[in-house]
Amino acid sequence: MSSDVEKNSKKGLMTRLTHSGGNEAAKRTAQSVSVPKVVPIYMSSVFSFDDVPSLDGVYDGTQKGYVYSRMANPNYDALNEVLTQAEGCDGAVSFGSGMAAIVTAFLANVSAGDHIVASPVLYGGVYDYLKNEAPRFGIEADFVDFENDDLERHMKPNTKVVYTETITNPLMEVPDLRKAAETAHRHGAKLIVDNTFATPVICRPLEFGADIVVYSATKYLGGHSDLTCGVVLSGAENISRVQKLATLYGGIPGPFDAWLLTRSLRTLELRVRQHSDNAQKLAEYFEKHPKVEKVYYPGLPSSPSHAVAAGQFDGGLFGGMLSADIVGGEGGASRFIAACESVKFVPSLAGVTTSISYPAKTSHRAYTREEMDRCGISMGQLRFSAGLERIEDVIAEFDRAFASV
Repeated sequence: MSSDVEKNSKKGLMTRLTHSGGNEAAKRTAQSVSVPKVVPIYMSSVFSFDDVPSLDGVYDGTQKGYVYSRMANPNYDALNEVLTQAEGCDGAVSFGSGMAAIVTAFLANVSAGDHIVASPVLYGGVYDYLKNEAPRFGIEADFVDFENDDLERHMKPNTKVVYTETITNPLMEVPDLRKAAETAHRHGAKLIVDNTFATPVICRPLEFGADIVVYSATKYLGGHSDLTCGVVLSGAENISRVQKLATLYGGIPGPFDAWLLTRSLRTLELRVRQHSDNAQKLAEYFEKHPKVEKVYYPGLPSSPSHAVAAGQFDGGLFGGMLSADIVGGEGGASRFIAACESVKFVPSLAGVTTSISYPAKTSHRAYTREEMDRCGISMGQLRFSAGLERIEDVIAEFDRAFASV
């Protein structure tokens, strides 16, 4: 009988069950000459200390360690290390969702009385926040067409943030990031860019002057439809402020989601290249189909954003997302969705299988009909997330679906 077992043998069963296999086992693992090939999952909300000076050392930064998972956790650190390497920046803060990341990035840079300029074509949740929620706290937002309007004339003395998406949702427009950054900086504002659709494989907005990059990591960074996370990436000063608010507001991911996202990032480039290749083929297929009125994809030479995208994107890749206006409006779009079999109607994107979303009914429900008309989001418009399948099989299924339109 080992000395530890013998020492505890006279203690009650519940004492032995609750106190064994914990701190001492963790210390033995840390001292082992071998380490796990994959980062373990640290499903612990809190961390223990042998004495008060050790706790003080972690708080004041003289010792390495963790206190409480709302503040930091080994899985968050592992995730943020991979993210900063991918984006080429000083730091990252991970969140429980993309909206938590985006809203915290806003709040780190604006106060009551400040002004935000944003693209009018955005993920509907962000549009809803800027239009309806931010004004409750005295934050004004104006929506400006970055492609067809002069951003300069919409800047105000109290403008603190310019916000856009690298590839807009759902029209797949590509704003000139360098121009937007120069305009923002001339007025003392910061450019925040949602890079969800592009990922760092295709575009790294910080290289074009953006100050902060945000992601719904639920999408391509995760890539398997099995986690919900968000990310903010930037330089050290911005990250310090965002981290403080993340700790205060508590919009953190769970350790398991952070672990899953770290796993997914290992294959990000392979997946994004295949998604992009399949999307290009789908866009070319839709552009020639008689039951498609218009295709939205920056990889097509016919796209108004093609030249800008080609200058900002790496490796001839244009992303895995595209949209198309189906003939027959709402009826045509609904019949097309119903006729698909393996391609599912999903109110999200970027999984391993091709999926369809209906912006007017899902992601952009916060827009009024007039706002959708003004932006160019039609009732016959479907958004497609190209998966990793053999694309010829998907096209064959779409051919059958179009017979119902």
